[in-house]
Amino acid sequence: MKLGFVSAIFDTYSFEEVIDFASENDYECVELACWPQGKAERRYAGVAHINVDTLTNDRIEYIKKYVFDKGVEISSLAFYPNTMDSDLAKREENIIHLKKVIKASHDLGVDMVTTFVGRDQYQSIEENLVLFKEIWPDIITYAEQLNVKIAIENCPMLFGKDQWPGGQNLATTPSIWREMFNAIDSQYFGLNYDPSHFVWQMIDYIKPIYEFKDKIFHVHYKDIKVYEEKLNDVGIMAYPLEFMSPKLPGLGDVDWRKYVSALTDIGYDGFTCVEIEDKAFEGSDKKVRDSLILSNKYLRQFVI
Repeated sequence: MKLGFVSAIFDTYSFEEVIDFASENDYECVELACWPQGKAERRYAGVAHINVDTLTNDRIEYIKKYVFDKGVEISSLAFYPNTMDSDLAKREENIIHLKKVIKASHDLGVDMVTTFVGRDQYQSIEENLVLFKEIWPDIITYAEQLNVKIAIENCPMLFGKDQWPGGQNLATTPSIWREMFNAIDSQYFGLNYDPSHFVWQMIDYIKPIYEFKDKIFHVHYKDIKVYEEKLNDVGIMAYPLEFMSPKLPGLGDVDWRKYVSALTDIGYDGFTCVEIEDKAFEGSDKKVRDSLILSNKYLRQFVI
């Protein structure tokens, strides 16, 4: 397995500065953020370390040479929109940009895009599965034509009242994954597996690794701390951020020894990327850099 990080945390850094940090701090790969320029709608979004709207042949060759010279790989191009937004204009805009990211991933020889399925937060799971079957076959067909794998993260995108009641990502449970993969049976459609989102949903995050071993294309390392005293006060029907908080790997409730052990059991040898969303490590460039340095030191127990 190769250890990297999600670049979105470096929102003020250039592409070169991100790759330089990885090269100088024992990271082998980077999941590079590719949002539309200047369109941040939430934390950790709106960052673009590769602008797919202005990606010329010269720029492509420059990026390839830069990462090669620094000994760093691009694990995937990252864009996590809501392609099933209830706002039809936003939905179309997100799909158009996602296809640009897929094309850029092909042109750069990365051949991986990490993203969300999306969800209409005001409709039921059953209604969203119908919508998924209308929207996503075309996206996956386009990815297939370019030999680009699409890795869907399992974050519910339900944190507070802005995403209430259903959240903004459908692909949140093994049960829903089975429905999705039955609807779109493609070797280019799989998972960006993140155990933290299962912790606060009270789902076993080890067992699905074995069932969906052939669908795990990319892996995230992010931890979650569930505060029992808060959960006992507000209950599981509360906004999730009322009883849990994202943490650095090793500072939350994920058993990383078991998690990485399961990945080795299934023979996973791909990209694994630290995703930083720990508020204790925000507020300064030093804190952000320290968060990745500490995460690297911790995870090197398991990933060499």
